[in-house]
Amino acid sequence: MHTRSRSMALAGVAGAGLLLISACGSGGSSSSSSSTSPSSSGSSSSTSGTVALASTSAGKVLVDPSGMTLYAFANDTPGHTTCTGSCAVYWPPVPGSDMPHGSVAAVTAKFGTIKRSDGSSQLTVDGYPMYTYAGDSAPGQANGQGKNLSGGLWWVVGSDGSWVKTTSSSSSSSSSGARGGY
Repeated sequence: MHTRSRSMALAGVAGAGLLLISACGSGGSSSSSSSTSPSSSGSSSSTSGTVALASTSAGKVLVDPSGMTLYAFANDTPGHTTCTGSCAVYWPPVPGSDMPHGSVAAVTAKFGTIKRSDGSSQLTVDGYPMYTYAGDSAPGQANGQGKNLSGGLWWVVGSDGSWVKTTSSSSSSSSSGARGGY
């Protein structure tokens, strides 16, 4: 009888240990996915998984797989992001996994990726890191257009990779080649 109760106790401890291990395993995976950027995890889980061209309040611009407008940060340089920490909470980096596969109709911009300081991959357009804006709550919005936030200006990006530097939705002119600065 003593042996039987001991076996049952050991089985109970083993079962609790397995439960603890599986709980830790699932907690670890959700923790790692939230460490990339809380707001961008939803956009990388889209079924299409690619950047596209869409009509927004700022004209026809590049959008992520969820239809959220892409932005470039004037303080960034080709291949390097300056938007980290709290900046990346308001301006979530677009995951490198959203890079177009094959050609996207009417889009001539060059796509690539960079590695961020946290080890994640970020999409680039013509070498510049791409972001979405936490202030855009639905596809088609461009509430971050021309904003001077997080230490610099933010611009939507046209199909050719140029930064659209107009703040009214009635004008669709873009400034090709003039990227940095204010």
